[in-house]
Amino acid sequence: MSIENTELDEIMDKLENLEDEQLAVVKLREFNDATKVLGELLMNLNKDLDNDQWKKQCDIAKKSVDRIVNEIKSL
Repeated sequence: MSIENTELDEIMDKLENLEDEQLAVVKLREFNDATKVLGELLMNLNKDLDNDQWKKQCDIAKKSVDRIVNEIKSL
């Protein structure tokens, strides 16, 4: 469920070289927010979730990260 370093490098290069700096900032913020949510779930910081809820939340968070990564790569 993690992002490889090479993929992260590709994402950061793409954002750094984007002509529309405002769009780059927005996409970086979306990426950071999504990966934070996923990271907190993977570290199981919310002890109130049972295993099924945790798994569903992880799947949703991973899809969100994947969507944002794909958006950035397509810029």
